[in-house]
Formats: sequence, structure tokens, C-alpha cells
Amino acid sequence: MQGTRLLGLPPIVGAGARLLVLGSFPSVTSLRSQQYYAHPRNAFWPILSAIWGLSGPRALQALPYAERLPVVRERGLAIWDVYAGCERAGSLDSAIQHATCNDLVGLMQTAPTLAAIAHNGGESAKLMRVTQALGLPVFKLPSTSPANASWSFERKLAAWREVFAQAGIA
Repeated sequence: MQGTRLLGLPPIVGAGARLLVLGSFPSVTSLRSQQYYAHPRNAFWPILSAIWGLSGPRALQALPYAERLPVVRERGLAIWDVYAGCERAGSLDSAIQHATCNDLVGLMQTAPTLAAIAHNGGESAKLMRVTQALGLPVFKLPSTSPANASWSFERKLAAWREVFAQAGIA
């Protein structure tokens, strides 16, 4: 079954960005809300909160989306996806067809302080050959998607924390 042609979200990147986390492509929920990692069971925001010691009302997942973004930028994290657009029915990465890539070279030029790139999950990591050609250290992280149920939150957090520490933003 072929899906509708979809367009992704613009990058979240601030001056001084050190680590670029690349997902594959926003879920249906994320596209509808125009927010990265908007699915309530996605572990992305809780993982960032745990790494940065943000809890209670300061936890990123407790804040409105617009209030999360300045925190992300201030801490040196950039967020984007490997795919600019694709055809997909539903939200599963396995349903992505006819994908076009985002302009990662262009992003690198606008964010010269980037020191590392991390792929959030296996679909994103399929483009590691492309990101490695950009000349920065590249990491593959376990997907924060609720579809990645084989990894516990604690195991995902440990892997993410290690990469954030190596990038100097833990």
C-alpha cells in the first residue's frame, strides 16, 4: 500500500549546537502537531530530561513544546530527520517509500560548531554512510520510538547518556 507524499519538519538548531540527533521521519502524531517526538509514549523527551537532570515541572515532557526548544538549543542539541519527505501509510519506518534526504551538508554549513551526529534508530542509521562522509563522529542510538519495545527505558537512557557525554552536552 502506497502512502501520501509527506513533508517533514524544519531542523531545530541553535548557535553553538554540538550534537545533531537525526531521526528518520516524523510520525503521524508529530506531523499533525508539527512537533518532534510528539507521540506520548516516545521516550525522546524523557531521555533528554533524565540526561540533563530535569524533573518534575522542569522535565521537558512536562513543558509545552515551545518551551522545550530553547532548552534544547541552550544545551547544544540540534534535532532533525534524515528524510525531508517520503510516502508512507501510518507511522512505521518500514512503510517509508520514495524518501528524499534532507540537506545535511547545508545544515553543517549553518551549524559549524557541530561536533558529532547521532542516529535515532535503525532507519535513520541506514544513512550513516552519508553522515560519516561529513567528517564528524557518527553514532547509532537505540530508537526512542514506542515501536522499539525490545530495549528498556533504562537501557536506551544509558546508550543515549554515553553519546551525549562524548559530545560534551550531558
